[in-house]
Amino acid sequence: MKRTSHRPTARPIPRKAAAGALVAVAALLAAAVQTGAATADAPPAPGKLDKGSLAVKLSPAQRAALIRDADSAKTDTAAELGLGAQEKLVVRDVVKDADGTVHTRYERTYAGLPVLGGDLVVETAKSGETEGVTRAVRAQLKGLTTSAAVKPAVAEKQALKAASAEGSKKTEADGARKVIWAASGKPTLAYETVVGGLQHDGTPNELHVITDAATGKKLFEYQGVDNGTGNTQYSGSVALGSAQSGSTYNLTDTTRGNHRTNNLNRGTSGTGTLFSGPDDVWGNGAASNLETAAADAHYGAALTWDYYKNVQGRTGIRGDGVGAYSRVHYGNNYVNAFWQDSCFCMTYGDGSGNAKPLTSIDVAAHEMTHGVTANTAGLVYSGESGGLNEATSDIFAAAVEFHAGNSSDVGDYLVGEKIDINGNGTPLRYMDKPSKDGASKDSWYSGIGSVDVHYSSGPANHFFYLLSEGSGAKTVNGVAYDSPTSDGLPVTGIGRDKAALIWFKALTTKFTTTTNYAAARTGTLAVAGELYGTTSAEYTAVQNAWAGINVGARPGGGGGGTSFENTTAVSIPDNGAAVTSSITVSGQAGNAPSNLIVTPNITHTWRGDLVVDLVAPDGSTYRLKPFSSSDSADNVTEPYTVNASTEVANGTWQLKVQDQAAQDVGRINSWKITFPTA
Repeated sequence: MKRTSHRPTARPIPRKAAAGALVAVAALLAAAVQTGAATADAPPAPGKLDKGSLAVKLSPAQRAALIRDADSAKTDTAAELGLGAQEKLVVRDVVKDADGTVHTRYERTYAGLPVLGGDLVVETAKSGETEGVTRAVRAQLKGLTTSAAVKPAVAEKQALKAASAEGSKKTEADGARKVIWAASGKPTLAYETVVGGLQHDGTPNELHVITDAATGKKLFEYQGVDNGTGNTQYSGSVALGSAQSGSTYNLTDTTRGNHRTNNLNRGTSGTGTLFSGPDDVWGNGAASNLETAAADAHYGAALTWDYYKNVQGRTGIRGDGVGAYSRVHYGNNYVNAFWQDSCFCMTYGDGSGNAKPLTSIDVAAHEMTHGVTANTAGLVYSGESGGLNEATSDIFAAAVEFHAGNSSDVGDYLVGEKIDINGNGTPLRYMDKPSKDGASKDSWYSGIGSVDVHYSSGPANHFFYLLSEGSGAKTVNGVAYDSPTSDGLPVTGIGRDKAALIWFKALTTKFTTTTNYAAARTGTLAVAGELYGTTSAEYTAVQNAWAGINVGARPGGGGGGTSFENTTAVSIPDNGAAVTSSITVSGQAGNAPSNLIVTPNITHTWRGDLVVDLVAPDGSTYRLKPFSSSDSADNVTEPYTVNASTEVANGTWQLKVQDQAAQDVGRINSWKITFPTA
């Protein structure tokens, strides 16, 4: 389909889900308002699913045609987006909704160099009109040099040193390539070096190290390896897709993109050997039989393929109908499984004592989902985006397991409960309360990006559980759960099918390589609005589930209590000094609560520019919203929950706002601080 030509603009057109301007309210003074325990408004009703916003199931040929169309129009698209003469778009993926809306994902180049962090998603209506753009970063690529002051050998040496510091073995660099590094906000010429070999635990190494080409300083690093009738060990006797050649059978699933399962036979490299034999029976249910792990992995891959195709409308990991492949029996006593983009494959170790292969349904779905993420949002495997990457795999591992309906491995919100990776029968991770594993985090906090991605995934896993099932004690499929919330307020779930649909649509149409927790909230709310409406119970549940893990807060600031408000407007200078608005609190005994609710009403045309803080009477500062170059939505109106229990309640509180980037203007219309009754 052809896009119509439009006037070039440096700004994306507002998305349909965010249409409508916020009306500013001006008044003169801060006043205490007793909200007490007034009768609550009726809860929002479930929304009627807008089937036009659902993705259609594209055949590989249909997908290829849409990609060709986008490719033929990419020069016009680049001009419409206001890209510079040296910038070019590269089509990466496409999703089409039933109403004709097309979501096209692009990467960018600058003077022929890849722009890392330059990816974007363009939403185009059936008419050809551009309705919205989601960008990994907003920064413009202008006046960049492509001449490096630092030699490639310097970058390679730095990358090898970084890998060595992490305990890698047999490290080798594949050479440094010039790139434009934009993911951190300010575009700069850099080198990207990928270090191979093995990580400290024997996992293949694909450490990406970004080096400033002008100074030789390391800018960033991330890991490219995402750490998967048969008589299976975990799922009982199941049907497997196989192929026959003469009198020989092999584990090639001809109905699922020719996915195949290979035997590495304790090796750590190569593709391995395709499992084959004189009959179509695979394994005996015991780990000692090498075919057993193959049967589990092959079955898990089939279930995951079927889930994505039949539920989410995606045929294969790339959407092109081509199957990946599985490698089992990696290494000796190797307690892990992983996905690699470079081989387009899943790999599974046999666990401690080679007795518990990591081939259960949820592990297989987890690893295949890393492939889906790599070929859609491409969430960088580091920082908050890395945690969201890991959580996405856990989320769809649970979704696949529930959808499979296997009586030997029933659906649950436990990760790796069958593989006994801890040696005591406990699962690897818990979605209802992630901290039960001793390392994962239940809720977001400002430093979570520095935590290992397998543990910073906790809040997103927790969000998905809350959105699916709600908070509090309950039993699902015989498993007892008791999920808390960060603000102590309840969340009512909407069911895992709706929750998974919202997450998948956000992953494929809203998330980018640099999406963090705040942007994930923005994206999932936009999707919930598109699917069910912004006044629906589903939309409210998404808000409440995010508030339950300390990302944003609840509509209206939660329950009853005492509120203080300042409605005097304050202009926010563009890329200038911070401004403040004050509220004097009185009549509150003792300290402020652990669930103090702060609700700004800020008009701004690119909210990611803003840093918003709450300043306590003693000068202590609480970060409400950080700067984010990828948060392109308008306005800051959501409530935030703050643990202010160490602060005296009475006194002057301030909302402090600073615009830290040029081009956009805004103002504080009003803000409110609420002391909940509970």
